[in-house]
Amino acid sequence: MLSQFNSLLPELFRAIDLTGVLLNGVLGGRLARLKRFDAVGFCVLAITSALGGGMVRDVLLGAAPPVALTDPRYLTVALVGAGVAMLWKLDSRPWRIALILADGMVLGCWAATGALKTLAAGFGIMPALLLGLMTAIGGGMIRDVCAGNVPQVFGGNHLYATPALASAIVMVVAQKCGFPSFGMVIATLVGLGFTALAHRRRWVLPQNSEWTLQLSSSQVQSLLRARAARRTEKMRARQETQDGTPDDPQK
Repeated sequence: MLSQFNSLLPELFRAIDLTGVLLNGVLGGRLARLKRFDAVGFCVLAITSALGGGMVRDVLLGAAPPVALTDPRYLTVALVGAGVAMLWKLDSRPWRIALILADGMVLGCWAATGALKTLAAGFGIMPALLLGLMTAIGGGMIRDVCAGNVPQVFGGNHLYATPALASAIVMVVAQKCGFPSFGMVIATLVGLGFTALAHRRRWVLPQNSEWTLQLSSSQVQSLLRARAARRTEKMRARQETQDGTPDDPQK
């Protein structure tokens, strides 16, 4: 039973992968609709949104040419997503909820895929986390830049990069423990659940103004000197305890 499950996992994740390409093609097309772009704009934003992150990852890993260029299904599905966005607005509440849930699932799957491919190429944990994150959010960043917007992951929106990072961490831990297939499943579920909660609870990271350091350089130096003095006093007291003080009644 377990062997049958493991044999089905690659096809399952391929289906999720292509679903993500379709979804991000739709998201790119929706942005093109908001910008009032023509058909070329729809196609360009759909392709960059759906395939940009994976292509950047493959180039950085030296896996040339990228899979998105060798497998015709990827470009085809991305263009289908652009066509869907051209024909339908998809702005009703049920559609928005469905897009959020599907996006979270794909986010986790792509982050895990990027991390796993990086580890398989012989790189360490930090590059795996970086390229897992890039696989998940890189296409959206390129899409936003092409449309003349500040990338949404830079702040002011619900958590997006954080769930992707969490999924990549899960994948790295599972791969190091020898359970990559199990890690892919858990990482995908983590991305789905984390993203859904972030939208429902409206979680955001602190803005810059919320954690600005208000201390001057002289105040920082004063704090450091006081800390050093306390440390010296503790060391002196510990030394006196070990050697015995002059007031020790047993002396």
